[in-house]
Amino acid sequence: MDRLGYTAMTAANRSMLSLEVHANNLANANTPGFRADLERAEASTVRGYGYDSRHQTLVKNNGVDLTPGSMMPTGRDMDFAVKGNGYIALEDNGGEAYTRYGSMQLHDDGAVTILGRPVLGEGGPLFLPEHTQVEISPDGIVSVRTPDDGQWLEVDRLRLVDAPEGGFAKNASGLLVTATGVPAMASDEVRITSGFLESSNVSPMESLTATMSLNRLFETQVKMMRAASDIAETGNQLLRG
Repeated sequence: MDRLGYTAMTAANRSMLSLEVHANNLANANTPGFRADLERAEASTVRGYGYDSRHQTLVKNNGVDLTPGSMMPTGRDMDFAVKGNGYIALEDNGGEAYTRYGSMQLHDDGAVTILGRPVLGEGGPLFLPEHTQVEISPDGIVSVRTPDDGQWLEVDRLRLVDAPEGGFAKNASGLLVTATGVPAMASDEVRITSGFLESSNVSPMESLTATMSLNRLFETQVKMMRAASDIAETGNQLLRG
């Protein structure tokens, strides 16, 4: 009866990992720009003599749900939301990472960051000169009004990219990175809306329902492991006479 116990054990482990994914999604239901994680796994035969009939669940790298969220008005000049497909490029550990969260922060030295990472423009990390007002055009051009003469000065254009062919994965910081490791291509077609942020694309009701269902499933699998143990013990007693 060890096959029953092994099946129940691997299924329970898979349920726990699925619970972690849905719990994390639910916790970020109100995080602007958050992309929901998708759970993925595949069955694999256990290697070794006598284990041909046993299988285990191997968890693959979770995919990312790229469905756009809704627009939330903020009225802040340095907030923007990407319309449709497209992503904001950030500098991260010498490479690039991507996000849909468009709340830019300005530092004393003029550096512009999102989530603590430098925002990339076509000319590299974005820096703003002294100014009195910031404007971001629909195609990502960042302009400032100079304090001396009140004229508008075009600073740079945001590096906005399309989703790569190989898709995205999430790094340890929760930012999107290309699955292939090759930087995504910049796109002139991506458009943004200034004064807005994009909400999370997590459906709280769906995540909560999935969490409840997985909890019940985990309890059932634990009962199966106990049943397998009881059956094995009964068989041992019969053999002992």
